[in-house]
Amino acid sequence: MRYVAAYLLAVLGGKASPNAADLEKILGSVGVEAEGEKVKKVISELSGKSVEELIAQGREKLSSMPVGGGATTAAGGAPAAAPAAEEKKEAKKEEKKVESESEDDDMGFALFD
Repeated sequence: MRYVAAYLLAVLGGKASPNAADLEKILGSVGVEAEGEKVKKVISELSGKSVEELIAQGREKLSSMPVGGGATTAAGGAPAAAPAAEEKKEAKKEEKKVESESEDDDMGFALFD
């Protein structure tokens, strides 16, 4: 991923078709040592292609991917509880504990008794 990002940065910087030295310079500027094989592979795969067209093709592929998860069922056939619902329950329990502790601050003593 870092090699593709470096390639895109080089294109955004004005290089129509970046070479290995360009990618190595970009990666080296942030302290990443570039691996020659990966740099060559990225350049060979992306050379001669328009970055805008590649991004458009990627968006089309991503839009066709299913991203939602169906409700899973527990052993009884009922939908399993969502993790977010469990987190809300835990947060409510913590809130209740905080409230009960604040009520005990006076410890049964009144200031003017």
